[in-house]
Amino acid sequence: MPGLAVKINGPEVLVRQLKNRARKKEYAFIALGSATDPYLPVEEEYKITQEFLRIILRFHFPVHVLTRSPLILRDLDLLRKIGEKAIISRELQDRLDKGVIISFSFSTMDPELASIFEPGAPEPELRLETMRKCKEAGFMVGAVFMPLLPYLTDTEESLDYMIGRVKNQGADFVLAAALTLFGDGPADCRTRYYQALQEHFPEKVPETRALFGKSFAPSWKYQRELYLRVKNLSKNHKIRNSVI
Repeated sequence: MPGLAVKINGPEVLVRQLKNRARKKEYAFIALGSATDPYLPVEEEYKITQEFLRIILRFHFPVHVLTRSPLILRDLDLLRKIGEKAIISRELQDRLDKGVIISFSFSTMDPELASIFEPGAPEPELRLETMRKCKEAGFMVGAVFMPLLPYLTDTEESLDYMIGRVKNQGADFVLAAALTLFGDGPADCRTRYYQALQEHFPEKVPETRALFGKSFAPSWKYQRELYLRVKNLSKNHKIRNSVI
């Protein structure tokens, strides 16, 4: 199994990058969590994300944090200061009044499915509770259903339930995307996903393989239908299908 690499020089690199951007007045949103969760359990010890946020505050950049973890609650005061001091680009000023967006990631809200496909991640109910607390603290919050699991969590019924739950917790928007599968090595996500599917839902394996074929992504037809399904359900629940 691959290990976890902690890039302890990250803050130093970020200072150089933001100093250069600030000098050019290039104040775009910084995304934390687009590659891996910024609040993995080791963050409690290393506090690298917290240091990133202090640097972002120092240079007055806006930030979008995507996480599954309640550990973000530790940094709400810091995020509030970022939101107040961030310089928002002119094209976004009419649509945003603060420089912080917080999103929570879900593949499912079924605790049994979550234990299979998201082992070790905070339970969906804990994420929903954390979302509510962030909303009550005055932040813009949203849900990212990514990745949705074909024939398991992408159905009309499942999506309707998930969108309804996050709306009730104060979500301002929802986004969704299909599952992608890469690699054929023993630790790669494609291999591990099919192993889990074979163990728990063997009847779903043939149609899932047919959906992906030789590609890392499901068919374009499937992705288009999924997009329209989420768009229509979002409209029914009166919630945005985009961040702003």
